[in-house]
Amino acid sequence: MEVLSEEVMVGNLSKDTALKGLELMFTARTMANKFEEEKEVTKTYVHATSAGHEAAQLAISMHLKPQDFVFPYYRDDSILLGIGMTPYELMLQLHAKKDDPFSGGRTYYSHPSLNKADKPKIPHNSSATGMQAIPSAGVAMGIQYKEAQGLSKPEPGEAPVVICSIGDSAMTEGEISEALHMAALKKLPIIFFVQDNGWDISAKAEEINFGTAMDLAKGFPPIEAHSFDGADFLTCYEKFGEIVKTVREERRPFLIHAKVPFLGHHTSGVRKEWYRDDLEDHKRRDPLPRLESNLLDNGVGIKEIIKIKTAVKELVENDYNRALAAEEPSPESILDHCYAPSPITEESGEREPKGGELKLMVDCALFGVQELMEKHPEALLYGQDVGARLGGVFREAATLAQKFGNDRVFNTPIQEAFIIGSTCGMSAAGLKPIVEVQFADYIWPGLNQLFTELSRSYYLSNGQWPVSSLIRVPIGAYGSGGPYHSSSVESILTNIQGIKVVYPSNGADLKGLLKGAFYDPNPVVMLEHKGLYWSKIAGSEEAKCIEPAEDYVIPLGKARVVQEATDSNSVTVLTYGMGVYWAKTASQDIKEKVEIIDLRTLLPLDEEAMINSVKRTNRCVIVTEEQQAMSFSRGIAGMISERCFKYLDAPVLTVGSENTVAIPLNKTLEKAMLNNAQKVKKAILKTLEF
Repeated sequence: MEVLSEEVMVGNLSKDTALKGLELMFTARTMANKFEEEKEVTKTYVHATSAGHEAAQLAISMHLKPQDFVFPYYRDDSILLGIGMTPYELMLQLHAKKDDPFSGGRTYYSHPSLNKADKPKIPHNSSATGMQAIPSAGVAMGIQYKEAQGLSKPEPGEAPVVICSIGDSAMTEGEISEALHMAALKKLPIIFFVQDNGWDISAKAEEINFGTAMDLAKGFPPIEAHSFDGADFLTCYEKFGEIVKTVREERRPFLIHAKVPFLGHHTSGVRKEWYRDDLEDHKRRDPLPRLESNLLDNGVGIKEIIKIKTAVKELVENDYNRALAAEEPSPESILDHCYAPSPITEESGEREPKGGELKLMVDCALFGVQELMEKHPEALLYGQDVGARLGGVFREAATLAQKFGNDRVFNTPIQEAFIIGSTCGMSAAGLKPIVEVQFADYIWPGLNQLFTELSRSYYLSNGQWPVSSLIRVPIGAYGSGGPYHSSSVESILTNIQGIKVVYPSNGADLKGLLKGAFYDPNPVVMLEHKGLYWSKIAGSEEAKCIEPAEDYVIPLGKARVVQEATDSNSVTVLTYGMGVYWAKTASQDIKEKVEIIDLRTLLPLDEEAMINSVKRTNRCVIVTEEQQAMSFSRGIAGMISERCFKYLDAPVLTVGSENTVAIPLNKTLEKAMLNNAQKVKKAILKTLEF
């Protein structure tokens, strides 16, 4: 009878697992040393490495499966090796080469994006110094939603987990607190993996932190927190594995605090020799010789270790030279993946069904969302006060929670950054989030996520991660809302490339654009004028219209001719939102002389429709509710002046609100500040006089 030999164990790990850990750890360290050796070449593009952090990073990444999501931070190249990426693939990003699998040469080393069937998913990460916490929590919330709704039914022990990797000093970021709060509130299946090396660039931890991530975690008791020696691979691998297993089974959040030595530079551009006075202490905690010693003490031969090291050195050397010689991106590719192509390219469906009823603009929006949610179980709605009790402060979500349940329509805390940024993760999880920011004035805390995460995801992931996100934002001055409920923000938003911005002026357009925005695979901000919701502003009665049929949809980027000029002496008015009604009122007596173009979409603009109209009329007035100084409307004026110069018989005029610092509360002051039909008429007549 054959006697089977016992499996060699290294601590509580199998020999094979421990050796794999050593191989990957040595690979990461050899790469870091190679980058330093070739610093005159590698300094071309700023990078950081995992030197000293390798044990903790590998200990968690080696437990991940293809269904999992991981959000590395900027020195997590060992995590990338741990999930199966090769040195060559990482070095393609180091040198910003065409075949960089993460971004096609568009972003920094260890700023990965990955969407491959055989590996954990990595949605786009921007700088990963804290901003990634919200999208990662969004993914976890999306996974939880799909499981609750029966849209996903993982096998026992195979449920996906989300790993959000963060440097300890970044835990002071306010957005991280928002993510921790939601993870605790919703009990999300996420692990916050915090690596603590005692430094924040050149500031020591004690200069900027009152404690560690463990102290912060005490404020979120539903999150179970553990601290480990991140230089001990054997312990970390075992304990991290237990935590990952628990999250797969129990679907609740954890925080892991790993204390690690810091052996490298902050980045290649901020070098350790400039400020570090503790290098010898950190070297004594190096995880690589520690693991090697563990292996030798447990019977692994030195020759076996030397063989691994020799093979790794050869691999790294060859891969570095291959990557350095690889093809550069083509200049012609610079505009690739700015926007994901939309399936909606033409206006279709019934705009005015026979026998249809006149509906308020707010009701057209409500019914549009309802139809989408009835048809698409992956659609959900959340934001401040949209839940069952109120249904939105403008009643724009009334009855929806009752119809679809509190899991699909729910309130969020006052966290605009989370509301916006979570849609990035929700989209990555395969959902279609519709969210609301209660007033345009409240969008400012969410701009970081909108700009850094949502707008850049498709471009910087080289087309791997489009973000399907519909963000509804009530806007405009009406009814003495004052300085915190009345602002116009389109000039800010239209300067964020990668998003789309729509601004409907009536109920039919709102419903059609809502459908178009939902099916558009890009992040869309829909600005909805709160004064038009109920047509209570004089002259805005036509915002109330026959509700379009369920199949009615408008593609984004298409303007509409509201009023056509027939006189040879005429002017084009380019406008949107409330401006449409000011222009119509202003032109009541001279309709034949005034062509009104409702832009409907502000980004991207329908430049062709605008230019064609101006070429016919030879004059242009731009009407907006916004203040004019350095504004969106002035940008349009510049474009019209540039592209239609030889056709113009008069200067392009812009008409908007007064350049006040804020919208005053007092109704007399508000009226004096705002644009109106009289101001618009004056501009039209002035232009026609040329």
